[in-house]
Amino acid sequence: MKLSSVAVQGDDICIVPVRQTIDEMFPGKFDQMPYAARVMAENLVRRSPVADLADALDQVVHGKSDKDFAFYPARVVLQDLLGTPALVDLAGLREAIAETGGDPRAVNPVVPTQLVVDHSLNVEAGGMESDAMEYNMAIEQRKNAERFEFLAWAKQAFENVDIVMPGNGILHQINLERMSPVVQIKEGVAFADTLVGTDSHTTMINALGVLGWGVGGIEAESVMLGRPIWMRMPEIVGVELTGKRQPGVQATDLVLALTEYLRGCAVVGTILEFTGTGASQLPLADRATISNMAPEYGATAALFAIDERTMDFLRLTGRHPSLIRQVEAYARAQGLWADTLTQANYSRKLRFDLSQVGRALAGPSNPHQRIPLNLLRAQGIARTAGNRDEPNAEGPLPEGAVVIAAITSCTNTSNPRNLIAAGLLARKAVAMGLKRKPWVKTSFAPGSLAVEKYLTSADLINPLKALGFGIVGFGCTSCNGMSGPLPKSIEDEILSRDLHTVAVLSGNRNFNGRIHPRVKEAFLASPALTLAYAIAGSIRIDIENEKFAVDYQGRGVGLADLWPNDDEIDAELVKHVRGEQFSAVYDLMFKKDKTSSAPVPALFPWREESTYIRRPPYWQSSLNMPPKGVNMRAIAVLGDNVTTDDLSPSGAILSESASGQYLIAKGVKPEDFNSYGTRRGDHVVAVRATFANNRLKNEMTAGKEGSFTRLEPEGKLMPLFDAAQHYLERNQELVVIAGKNYGCGSSRDWAAKGVRLLGVRAVICEGFERIHRTNLVGMGVLPLEFQQGTSRRTLAIDGTETFTLEGLKGAPEPGSVFTLIVKRRDGSEMRTQVKCRIDTTEERLVFEAGGLLPRIGNELRQLV
Repeated sequence: MKLSSVAVQGDDICIVPVRQTIDEMFPGKFDQMPYAARVMAENLVRRSPVADLADALDQVVHGKSDKDFAFYPARVVLQDLLGTPALVDLAGLREAIAETGGDPRAVNPVVPTQLVVDHSLNVEAGGMESDAMEYNMAIEQRKNAERFEFLAWAKQAFENVDIVMPGNGILHQINLERMSPVVQIKEGVAFADTLVGTDSHTTMINALGVLGWGVGGIEAESVMLGRPIWMRMPEIVGVELTGKRQPGVQATDLVLALTEYLRGCAVVGTILEFTGTGASQLPLADRATISNMAPEYGATAALFAIDERTMDFLRLTGRHPSLIRQVEAYARAQGLWADTLTQANYSRKLRFDLSQVGRALAGPSNPHQRIPLNLLRAQGIARTAGNRDEPNAEGPLPEGAVVIAAITSCTNTSNPRNLIAAGLLARKAVAMGLKRKPWVKTSFAPGSLAVEKYLTSADLINPLKALGFGIVGFGCTSCNGMSGPLPKSIEDEILSRDLHTVAVLSGNRNFNGRIHPRVKEAFLASPALTLAYAIAGSIRIDIENEKFAVDYQGRGVGLADLWPNDDEIDAELVKHVRGEQFSAVYDLMFKKDKTSSAPVPALFPWREESTYIRRPPYWQSSLNMPPKGVNMRAIAVLGDNVTTDDLSPSGAILSESASGQYLIAKGVKPEDFNSYGTRRGDHVVAVRATFANNRLKNEMTAGKEGSFTRLEPEGKLMPLFDAAQHYLERNQELVVIAGKNYGCGSSRDWAAKGVRLLGVRAVICEGFERIHRTNLVGMGVLPLEFQQGTSRRTLAIDGTETFTLEGLKGAPEPGSVFTLIVKRRDGSEMRTQVKCRIDTTEERLVFEAGGLLPRIGNELRQLV
């Protein structure tokens, strides 16, 4: 392979000449290739064995999906709720290797891995408290001391692992603003930055033209250890954006409209590329908001090509001038600059008009449930005066009360335009004498430390504080279910009156039970709109058309009186958002500490009494036996859109839950429970969190919500974890039956680990979300799909049946079709076809070994 050289102001960088290679093998095809295909082709030309290159490039160049090819990401990024268990798994793998006489240090990431602790911050104190940030961070440190101790060990024990400790922002924002160089240079060769991450919102980096997507922790561990991702070429869909954002419309409004539209276009599992005049005029922060939400519309990635907007952002965020020159030179030479893609062919082309988007909410339980503000009454969210409880600061909580209003999540809390707009609205509200309603728990948790600097420069911090949106810390908080406790009086009133309450947040997730267990509905909104709802205090108010507050002169105030105009926002942006603010943050954050420290042991010193970090069990032979698939019992029969929050919730642990009861028995006080997510390093706690969502709708429980099931054949209703223990004692294999879009939401591998440890050997549904299907295979759980037109409803499955997979022996071939025998309580049988969703040869080998971790362990043992 010959390298070509590109001059950059006197310096040369070498690149792999992909265009030349493609033109030699497939004449005239390079110009027709989409952006993502060009990045993948470069990866193949640079990394693929010569014998495999032609077949692999044929898949990528022609958009085929009938053969596997190997993709080698340049980096892995981890957030702590999924990254910590991933490192715990690697520490456990070291133990397994050491027990067979091998060198535990052979288990070591060879791909650069970056972890940011950003999911551990709980809003114990809301933004109305003057010392909220210090208080919340102190509790975070105390509750997570064992986790942070483990991470400190991991940073030294493993090579190629960099860990950013808490208080520094959100992984995706830090990745966007500093960690990604866009173009990497290694051993004198420049190549496109690529990555995978243990969070579905890893796609935020796509806004920079960097190809990356979310994977489960199991798959991330494989990449960290130098293994490729074996994949088939996804469908690449072009999305032409036309028109221009209308005055008063925020990036949040654009992405909620896009999410609604794209969910309806069946883009699950595809790679989207945004093109057109509408895309070219969007600032990069708005592009990042759109790319971040790719999991919400189901896409694997959501790319914008590199252009002048990209260069503007690199300059704004303090990148070195030489890096900026290299990015532009590389992108132009390698065909990744936007104007080189005008002839790209897409499998489909969609079109979306930005000028048709107005202000909106999304909810009450999914990000794609968009509700234009002018239709709140028509859709039954808002109600007319006289048909609702009027918010009264002196009276009882109204039905429909907004009890949580949170400016949170990397989607919004680091988009400067969104935050400047919220700050300007706060300034106007304070000048009018407005206040938040007293029952609203408010918080502001930016994704970047730079946010505080530019809001302070614009003198917008104080108005936000005055309305209860003081900074409570720098992390994910409410969007991740870390809203913290409600005041006891508020929670008692909600429970005693069975009151319908809601949350409004500027996040990207609002699934049932995610934001807070006492909140029945949650709505996504822009930061400015979130702030307005804190003032209004009720979701029942028609906030677009009504006066929802009274100023100090007794005049009614509505949204039109508070909303800043675009010229105001743009003037503040130009004046107060500057490159030196980002440089001041990130130069210090990533300054290398040259002081030496004492070496740490290769094996982690596990503590038997720990309820945070425990040696994992995945190499036990009993867990790695192939499923028999005979007379399986259903542990749950579920509907459509079952999320990973249903399967493995991330938020607060309730005392009455299986995890809560276990922790109490171990002497942990309820106020120290922390969250489900922070305890995933201990599988004994985490398995008890499986199916623990208090809003779970298991069709086996006759309408009773929560973590319950029916033990069969007794027909006894009981807590689901208890039933699973009975089945384990009986050596009874279990199955989950579900509807469409099973496993949507966050990319958490514990949604697969937990079901496997409960004894589930197969999941049969109408369709899987991409990441969760991969995680199931990685844990040795068989993913099966009903044939089109068949479902749990057409088969009248109620959970009393047994299920047998006729002909199942060991690991099935990719795409195998089995006959499922459904035997009813009365002895009658029904037969139907189900398709095996083990999709690649590599996945078959993983399943055959009992999962990815046992497979890696077997490979390493062979080297001993």
